[in-house]
Amino acid sequence: MNVLLGFIAILIFEFCASVPAEAKVERLEIVERIPFANGLHFGRVGAYERIQGRLHYSVDPSDPANGFIVDLTLAPTDGRGMVVFSGDFMLLRPLDGAQGNQRLLYEVGNRGNIGALSYFNDAKPTNQPLSLADSGNGFLFHEGYTLLWSAWNWDVVEGNDRMQINLPIARNTDGSSITGTIVAEITTNFSSQCEPIVWGNSRGYSPVHSFLDNSTLSVRARQLDLRQNIDRSRWSFGCMSNDSPEVLPTNLYLADRFKPGFLYELSYITKSPRIVGLGLASIRDAMSFFRFDKMDHIGELNPLWGGIDNALIFGISQSGRVIQHMIFQNFHRDESERMVFDGALVHVAGGGKGSFNHRFAQTTRHPSAHEDHQYVADFFPFATVPQRDHITGEDGDVLEHAKEAKAVPKIFYTTTSTEYWGRSASLLHTDTQGRADIALDERARLYFFSGAQHGVWSFGHRAIYENCINPLDYRPLLRALLGHLGRWVEGTGTPPKSIYPNISNGTLGTVSQWRLSFPGIPGARVPTYNLAPPRLDNGPRWDLGIIDHVPPRLGPVYTTLVPMSDHDGLDLGGLRLPMIEAPLGTHLGWNLRREKFGASDYIGRWSGSFLPFEIDEQRRKETGDPRLSIERRYGNQNNYLSAIEVAANQLYQRGFLLKDDINRILGRALAFHNQLMQRDQYNTTCDYTVF
Repeated sequence: MNVLLGFIAILIFEFCASVPAEAKVERLEIVERIPFANGLHFGRVGAYERIQGRLHYSVDPSDPANGFIVDLTLAPTDGRGMVVFSGDFMLLRPLDGAQGNQRLLYEVGNRGNIGALSYFNDAKPTNQPLSLADSGNGFLFHEGYTLLWSAWNWDVVEGNDRMQINLPIARNTDGSSITGTIVAEITTNFSSQCEPIVWGNSRGYSPVHSFLDNSTLSVRARQLDLRQNIDRSRWSFGCMSNDSPEVLPTNLYLADRFKPGFLYELSYITKSPRIVGLGLASIRDAMSFFRFDKMDHIGELNPLWGGIDNALIFGISQSGRVIQHMIFQNFHRDESERMVFDGALVHVAGGGKGSFNHRFAQTTRHPSAHEDHQYVADFFPFATVPQRDHITGEDGDVLEHAKEAKAVPKIFYTTTSTEYWGRSASLLHTDTQGRADIALDERARLYFFSGAQHGVWSFGHRAIYENCINPLDYRPLLRALLGHLGRWVEGTGTPPKSIYPNISNGTLGTVSQWRLSFPGIPGARVPTYNLAPPRLDNGPRWDLGIIDHVPPRLGPVYTTLVPMSDHDGLDLGGLRLPMIEAPLGTHLGWNLRREKFGASDYIGRWSGSFLPFEIDEQRRKETGDPRLSIERRYGNQNNYLSAIEVAANQLYQRGFLLKDDINRILGRALAFHNQLMQRDQYNTTCDYTVF
């Protein structure tokens, strides 16, 4: 009998060890499991498979690990008192897990989209990677990464295979609907009569029909201008915009037409706030399940069980801010107090976090130089070490909770020039006055990509901008840095030291100082403003995640700084790619809006500029360009390519390039050089698309 009891005890122990002690991902629903890239073998790693389906979550409102989730106690619960919901997921995994590198790479999707394959594999964007073409150069697969995506933000509009999640709605304790006033800022680049009230493939909150008369619409040219109310008879909810073939209540009609570049602010009453913070918990719990659990609660086996040694998280722009927010509010640890990721690559997030965990949060919003200053994104603290806000006297540290728990992940911040101009990146490493440098925590690194713009793209036209779009491709740096991050968390390597501009050595300063250092390039307008985000007064219940001041009251701005320039107008103080070390023109992280698109005193949100050098000295002297011509710098194409190769090899020796990327860089440099040299009016069409 004792033997039988002992055997039963062993079975119970083994079952409990394989099933999560707390409810997290309760059920793994696999909808599709098929070979990736037709079963092609990626070197020694072998073939991959794609697994798609739904994750069914269960969150305990009484668990301290969920204490930061705003309105969680107002969520509907099941018979166990648990909050349940579900969302999409996708895995790309080696069929033979033992041949992989045992690293789980989770990408936080950007507005329902995936980007890791574009950024690491040079692949064309798709939300349904399946073919060999979708693998791009194959980098992540040849390295043996297991790739995971899951939906997290409820307001993603369906379409283009964007991932969806169904987050629950908060209700008053008596079961009635929660209502509240919110604002939607609308800025357009073209004259129109119908505009969506929120951008970024996002759902807006619909107005409550019985309160339509309480709505107001105002217009102003700049953030600090007085709002001019628009007569209620001139506008209405519901119209058919260019983005939608149907009349939607979240579209706004304006009889007198929206003017390009103006700021239209709609204030209205809505209801039924989603519990947005559960999106952060879903990322946490998805990573926890695939990393730690053998099976779900009904016995479905975790396809990654036993094959993951460590986990990395990656996010671009909004998604990078999500990671920063998760660490700040302790969402990087699960209900068993385990870190769900060991390392984070926070890419082009600037100094921000986001509207990811408060009532009626609009997750897609963030301030830029011209737009959206009233939305919660760039708020104190910013640094990875203790700091004080010199205006409010508040003390803070982004890593405070992680340090208290002795659970600090390794963090790489990667940033471009655009984030210094338009996303408050300097606040990561300066005080709030912009007067002194602040060191990073020893577990963090910051790498500034000099002369780069927010994303890797180029157009064959200027779009809404004054200058040609910056064609710099910084993706080779990301490939090298991802390897460094993995080795750092494994304890098998130490990454290169941080590289970023500093106040102390004169490579970081105010826009006024930058204007004095920037060369007088003929015909080039230069910006007067970068983003200096205001401190927001959201009202007395902001500690509870509720905004009572709608719109928030704008307080004093944080002082933000930008990289200083050299004699060619190129950024100082950063990591220079070969096309910056051996340039054919000035690569910039900012681009001014053209007058016809409005707000021409301001830079755009994400695109940079390229101002090419003159081809020869005669033309340079005729135009008065202070920058040396391409002819004077290199003499001929071979000398130019030699300079590119030297710069690439130097980056390789320093650990910032992989050997395979040297030839890629040389090929791109050759194509770019040919494009510039074969056209007489090379600055007319902006056709620099050589990706």
